[in-house]
Amino acid sequence: MDAIEILREASNRIYKNVKDLAGTDDAAGDFGVGAGGDISRNIDIVAEKTVLDYLKEINFECIVLGEECGRVELSENPKGFVIMDAIDGSANAVRGVPFFCSSLAFATENKLSSITDGVITNLSNGEMYWASKNKGAFFNNKQIKVHKKNPIYKIIGINTSGSSIELMNKLHPIFENHDHTRHFGANALEMAMFARGLMDIFIDLRGKIRIQDIAAGYVIVKEAGGMLLDADLKPLDSDLSYDTRVSFIAAANQEILDEIMSQINK
Repeated sequence: MDAIEILREASNRIYKNVKDLAGTDDAAGDFGVGAGGDISRNIDIVAEKTVLDYLKEINFECIVLGEECGRVELSENPKGFVIMDAIDGSANAVRGVPFFCSSLAFATENKLSSITDGVITNLSNGEMYWASKNKGAFFNNKQIKVHKKNPIYKIIGINTSGSSIELMNKLHPIFENHDHTRHFGANALEMAMFARGLMDIFIDLRGKIRIQDIAAGYVIVKEAGGMLLDADLKPLDSDLSYDTRVSFIAAANQEILDEIMSQINK
């Protein structure tokens, strides 16, 4: 099987195993701090185990980089890396807020730019976003593109959770000048929605995002025709280290990027 087929099947299995778990007492628990630095919840553990069990079942030769489990080497001669955030939006999942997802990506080397395949599944309803390098991005089985037209309502996605006073002051003009700012609590799913054309720009300048959070979104956004930049407005790239934290901006076009960044930089 191709990598994209493996990721899609693994993602489907996560949905099957957690769709009735979200919002229940069994979703929570405290399993200590995972490799990504957050407390691991039961729903996280169930989702990750689902993926690891499947990859072992099909003998997929890879190194898994999981949000909770850390680095798991499934072969001495790996074909690449499976970058896994089995539950992105764990707080939503535990509370039963219907906005959380799985994010799975495959990279051939230790770089974001080497990602060839990505799958993000909305675990509240099973909707799937997926992409392979140079083959386009899809929502279920329909090809998607970022929103290129002048929108009726300009939707600005912006993650400010845990931001410093300095960053909030820097971002204040966006909130002052735009009525329609959004953040739902799962960066990967928000990147997928951006790629589908439901937002015009998505911003996270906190310097806190882990690679697992954006790996699948990286290839989906790019294949949907979006711009994906770092805080210095250079093409986003990084290594896959657990110590790496990034900021990013996903923009539908240069016009909206220039508009928003001119406000941030004042």
